[in-house]
Amino acid sequence: MVDVAQIHDEARKFAYRSWVRPAVVYGGADINQQLRQIERGCDLLSATPGRLVDLIERGRISLANVQYLVLDEADRMLDMGFEPQIRRIVQGEDMPGVMDRQTLMFSATFPRDIQLLAKDFLKEYIFLSVGRVGSTSENITQKIEYVEDQDKRSVLLDILHSEPQGGLTLVFVETKRMADMLSEYLMNNRFPATSIHGDRTQRERELALSTFRSGRTPIMVATAVAARGLDIPNVTHVVNYDLPSDIDDYVHRIGRTGLDWIATGSQPRSTWLA
Repeated sequence: MVDVAQIHDEARKFAYRSWVRPAVVYGGADINQQLRQIERGCDLLSATPGRLVDLIERGRISLANVQYLVLDEADRMLDMGFEPQIRRIVQGEDMPGVMDRQTLMFSATFPRDIQLLAKDFLKEYIFLSVGRVGSTSENITQKIEYVEDQDKRSVLLDILHSEPQGGLTLVFVETKRMADMLSEYLMNNRFPATSIHGDRTQRERELALSTFRSGRTPIMVATAVAARGLDIPNVTHVVNYDLPSDIDDYVHRIGRTGLDWIATGSQPRSTWLA
């Protein structure tokens, strides 16, 4: 799921010393504080579908004046079961019609359900693609390591020992329990690490992301769901400690490093431990 708090932080930078007033709403945070922020005036709202629907149904937010609607990481939101909430927002009675607003939809993949969503929400839309849709970036060096399950940890340590200084490493696992266990194992082996997963509170998640971005904990162990939508500079290596269940998940995972290739000037890498 896209990190709306991260998008809001970027919106604040763009809006600095301008008339644009950004605000953000998402679950797991103080709703009253979010409402007070909106009531002071809002020109650009970043929101998760669930919290936005909640506020609409409470009568605390109106979408009647929306001119621009952006659906980011649309395929991930559908994967997470948010289609009813998205339709409630976009097809709601106070949302301006498709001819009265500009709608943009961003998606790393373009499966049939996203095509249907685009058909319902957009009018004679223009389709733009960067590279081949659903494929991985050609700027990423991909490598597969065939190892026995009991050897995964030692191989991961070898990979981390070979990493150059200054970059960040994102390690993907399948379960919340493994995220905690593996990050603790890495710390016990003198690798500063943190972890994020679905059981983390918003505050814990933001703290983990902050220490990862700053390089204080240059290794982050994450479940795929928790890491969706993250855009973090200087990620030079993605390690799939556990293999993803489908190719779309793989594209999203290793895309966390391809985003930063130009900025780092070095070839980002993705490693499978199969």
